[in-house]
Amino acid sequence: MNAYRSKPFTFPWPPIIYVFAAIIALALQLRYPSEFPTPNAWLSNVIGALLFLLAAVLGVWALRTLKDGQTTALPHRCASHLVTNGPYRYTRNPIYLAHTLAMAGIGILLQNPWFLAAAIAAVIMTTLVAVRREELHLLSRFGFDFERYCRSTARWI
Repeated sequence: MNAYRSKPFTFPWPPIIYVFAAIIALALQLRYPSEFPTPNAWLSNVIGALLFLLAAVLGVWALRTLKDGQTTALPHRCASHLVTNGPYRYTRNPIYLAHTLAMAGIGILLQNPWFLAAAIAAVIMTTLVAVRREELHLLSRFGFDFERYCRSTARWI
């Protein structure tokens, strides 16, 4: 039996990656304080809050779509159905995209540019550690349907 067919991996790495990236961003801010060069703090607060709100809406929409599609939202569980509707029409990883947007929004709200660097690092690590393995899992489970989905839908945005 194909090892990827049963489940992508045994530990839910993506949430841990994003939490670890946020902790690093906070630690870097303490060690190397930095701020965004913004002429208007009010505007940056609005932009940060809007990004965070967008992330929350996208995350809830993606989780609801997975629930409606009767498959798991947990990254270390076996997918039972290929979900291609809802936010999955636009990105193959809306939950990870929501995590990334939330980190960027928090960084702007806190005036901490390290959060943006950490968000980029988290995207790279999530792609290397989780997304590729999840895609192999989905390919082994759903074959041609998943290939067709990949050709029509971007991995991130």
